[in-house]
Amino acid sequence: MAIKVPQAVARPTTDFVRQAMFSILGERILGARVADLFAGSGALGLEALSRGSCACTFVDESHQSVKVIRQNCDATRLQGHRIIHAEVLSFLKKDTQCYDLIFADPPYAKHPLDTEHIGKLLNSELLLPRLTDNGIFYAEVAKSTKSPEHPHWNLIDRRHYGSSAILLYQPKTGDGAD
Repeated sequence: MAIKVPQAVARPTTDFVRQAMFSILGERILGARVADLFAGSGALGLEALSRGSCACTFVDESHQSVKVIRQNCDATRLQGHRIIHAEVLSFLKKDTQCYDLIFADPPYAKHPLDTEHIGKLLNSELLLPRLTDNGIFYAEVAKSTKSPEHPHWNLIDRRHYGSSAILLYQPKTGDGAD
């Protein structure tokens, strides 16, 4: 079934990249609690739910994206979703849940003054308490983007697919939420 993509989403994750990512994650998805940040169409979270995650929280600040995510969730009839209309950092400040997997596929920074969302998330100190000790933070960035570094995070994998790069991070030992 094809999912709807809001017009506000200029670059949805391709099927090829999504399949590659879930192949990398393998059985980690089974029973996982997932957050899909900058959710857009909700494709990453919907894929997680369809592959056996127990719950997914979709977060996007676009009214249009939230509407499309609702439509896609209704159309797929998948259970265990929560849809939040909020800016990602504001959501993380208020959220109290812990997730096994956190996906972030924000708009790519194309110009020097554009926000580099992944580095901002890692540096915010808001992401770390939301991820379980063995959890994974998945980020998608432009292939040309340098992998953001932070002393509390280990970059465990980086793979390139077309113009995109997949980054997988884990909290350094003792830095995750309890």
